[in-house]
Amino acid sequence: MSVVSRLLSRSDDAVDDAVDGLVIEPMRRRHLRQAMPIEDEAYPTSWSRSVFESELDQTRNGSRCYLVARRGRRVVGYAGVWIVPHPDGDQAHVTNVVVAAEHRRRGVARRLLLALAREIIRRGCVAWTLEVRASSEGAQALYRSFGFVPAGVRTRYYDHSEDAIVMWCHDIDTPAYAARLRELAA
Repeated sequence: MSVVSRLLSRSDDAVDDAVDGLVIEPMRRRHLRQAMPIEDEAYPTSWSRSVFESELDQTRNGSRCYLVARRGRRVVGYAGVWIVPHPDGDQAHVTNVVVAAEHRRRGVARRLLLALAREIIRRGCVAWTLEVRASSEGAQALYRSFGFVPAGVRTRYYDHSEDAIVMWCHDIDTPAYAARLRELAA
């Protein structure tokens, strides 16, 4: 495959438009060089490169999906899900949603979540879940806008010091949820 063909096929993988210069596309190992500093800045105990590589390896079997948000060639955020088979319909567990500090509050996380939602629905998921820091009111508000509701607490989940709120969103395979996503995308 020629260099031009590879570049064109990469742009075909983009799952969002670049109206404001933001492109959402599948995460690749080449993105880790830029994603790791964002990860390290966001979490006192961050994932290692080998954890990310293992997660990306699992995208091949369909059990994971990771996306990056780019402005130009610069990665400004990323997000991922783990797809869990379930007899009543598959469920997705959001593993991370991280945006570089200087790009927060600009819709990057919302666009990443929209792209993930579309992908997990396409793959047949009927619900998704996540954990969020109890102190992260902004993230909780974002997740509520996607229909997530609190379902429990994981005590001292983050670095053995901060509680996590477990949130769930069910019935994502319905026309009502599709309408919610269209409204969020508008």
